[in-house]
This record gives sequence, structure tokens and C-alpha cells, in this order.
Amino acid sequence: MSEMTPADELGGRRESAPLGLYVHVPFCATTCDFCAFYQTAPSAAGIARYLDGVDKEMELLPAPRPISTVFWGGGTPGLLSPPNLRRLGEAVRRYAGESIAEWTVEMAPASATEARLNTLKDLGITRISLGVQSLNPALLDALGRQHTREQVLRAYERVRSVEFDSVNLDLMFALPGQTKEEWLADLSEAVALGPDHLSTYCLTFEEDTKLWVKLSEGRVKLDPEHEARLYETTWLQLAGAGFAQYEVANFARPGHRCIHNLNTWHMHEWIGLGPAAASQQGGWRASNPSDLDDWWTGLASGRRATAEAVELTPDLLAQDALIFGLRLTTGINPVSLARRFPSSQWDAARGVLHDLVADDLAEQHDGKIRLTVRGRLLADAVGEQILSVMAVD
Repeated sequence: MSEMTPADELGGRRESAPLGLYVHVPFCATTCDFCAFYQTAPSAAGIARYLDGVDKEMELLPAPRPISTVFWGGGTPGLLSPPNLRRLGEAVRRYAGESIAEWTVEMAPASATEARLNTLKDLGITRISLGVQSLNPALLDALGRQHTREQVLRAYERVRSVEFDSVNLDLMFALPGQTKEEWLADLSEAVALGPDHLSTYCLTFEEDTKLWVKLSEGRVKLDPEHEARLYETTWLQLAGAGFAQYEVANFARPGHRCIHNLNTWHMHEWIGLGPAAASQQGGWRASNPSDLDDWWTGLASGRRATAEAVELTPDLLAQDALIFGLRLTTGINPVSLARRFPSSQWDAARGVLHDLVADDLAEQHDGKIRLTVRGRLLADAVGEQILSVMAVD
């Protein structure tokens, strides 16, 4: 499959621009210590209500044009049984049309059975993302993960045997008590498996998680200097292993970048279905209720009970396109962005970009601005700076 280049479409017509579909599957058997995403324990009644609800939501929100990418996240989509996976997949096929170029499903290693994987392959899924986090048993236990190292290795072997177009492994670093040597061991073993794509996330402490409680009680501590060293080590190791970094946390072999995420980061449109799913479409950004029953109640009454609706003004889109675009190694083209999003905030934005270059946090070449290695280490702070000067009411 050839890769689309969203940056080349910045001035494109909306009807020809990429449209994504995100489907949130909210079921998890247990809650990992670091996870702040909405989830609920699976039950036969809850799963049936969820599947009926997705059907209703599709009826209430017809896709305005064919969908180019699909992403199933969670929760744990792989907790659905093969028949339920098939039902959900066939509904997506009817809804999306025949132009799906990339279809990703997140899987927990323990749920990656042969029956589920074969069902996903039959549906046309092109990409599996395995939530590995670590291959170190002690660190998995510290994260509250329910899979084992052996389950990761078996799951990867099964996924490969089904021959999906792309396989991604999600890993986490800067875990409580994790040494640099332990992270390098995880990274080396993951590379040795031969995935097409790797996502490496620095552990963050989200409010209302078990890890946040441990942090607030002083049982774990933050170490920004240690995190920075692990970032740089990761980038060097993966570059040497043939993985091109295309975003702060994402690395791919040629032809295997996640197009759904790229389109999202370039501020194209997507439709979100399921409880807690967010949408950016039709001039608005909004989220579904983070509760299966509340989401269902709204749909049963003939409406989508979306919350936190925000109008997608040129100012807001310009701000977000800068923040997310600078996280990409290709950087941003300010002239193209200003043409696409005619924001009143561009004078302030140009000042920030000038300062980033002057401070060696960014570099300018051929009309593009991209973060340096030091800038990528401070990408979150760069985003906060952009937010502060491009204030959106």
C-alpha cells in the first residue's frame, strides 16, 4: 500500500480530503495502573448494548464521504468474541464504503487468539497494534498489566502467521524502577522480533490512575533527566535498527507509518463512534459520554449525546496544526498552514517559531520548520508555549 502524504494536501478541498473513523471499544477485564481511558468490564448484556449502539450511532451520523482509514481502540477491542468482531467489522464496512486504505485494531497480547486474528484478517484489517508495554515480567507486574512475557511472544507469532500488512508494538519507558539497561533490553528484544512499526511512550502519570496515587504519596518519583536520556537512547537505537522516526513517539520501516494518526495530526476530519470517542468533523469537535449507559440512553432517544462541543475555527485549527505538526519529524510549512487556516494568530505564531529557531530548538530549511533533537525532547513545553501565545477563546 502506498503512503498518502497529508502534508501535500494542506490546501485540498474538504470533499477530497482524508476522512478517518475511530471506533472506541470500551471493554477491559482489568484496569492497568497507568491507564486513564474510559473502560468498563465486559458482560454479555453490555457488549450487546454496545454493538446495538454503534449501529444506531451510524444511522444518526451518516458518513459524508467515503472513509479512508479506520482505527479500533480501547479498552481492549480484542475482548470481543470472533462473532462480535465480525458483526462490528461488517457494520464498519457498510458504513465506510469501499475505500478503506488502512484499518488498525489494537490488541492486548492475551486476547490475540487464532480465531480472533483470522476473523480480523477476513474482515480486511491491515494493521495490528499489540499493547506490549514491556517484556520484563517485574515491570509488567509493576504496571498492573495482565499479560505475561510468554503471552507477548506467542501473540506476536500468531499475528505474524496471519500475515497482516503491518504489525506495531507499543512499548513504554521510564517505568517505576526501570533502569536504562532494562529499557535497552526491552527495545532490543522488540526490534529482534521484526515488527514493522514501534511506538515508544514515556510513562505519564494521569490523574485518577493508580500510578498517580503512588506519585502523590511519594511511592514513585519523576526524573526528567533520566527520561531525556531514555528518549535520546531510544532514537539512536531505533535509527540504527532501520526504523525512521516520523513523530516524537513513533517509528516505522518504509511504507508502514500509521496513516490514520498522520491524518489526525494534520488536522483532517475523523468520526468517532462509541462511548468516550471524539470526533472532528463538519466544523465541530466533540466527545461522546464516557459512560456506556449514558451513551446508549442518548442514542436510544434518537440523538448523539455529545459533550464539550467546540467550533473548529481557523484560530483553533492553526494552533493545533502547529502543536501536532511540530511533533512530526517532517515539521511544518508555515506558508501552507497559513493558507489552509487563515488565522488571526499568525503574527504571534511566527514570533514563537522565530524564537524556537533562535534558541536552537528548531531549524528552518526549504520553507519548513522542524524541531531539533533538543526541541523534540521539549516538545510538550513547545506545545504549551504555542498555546500560551495563540490563545483561543
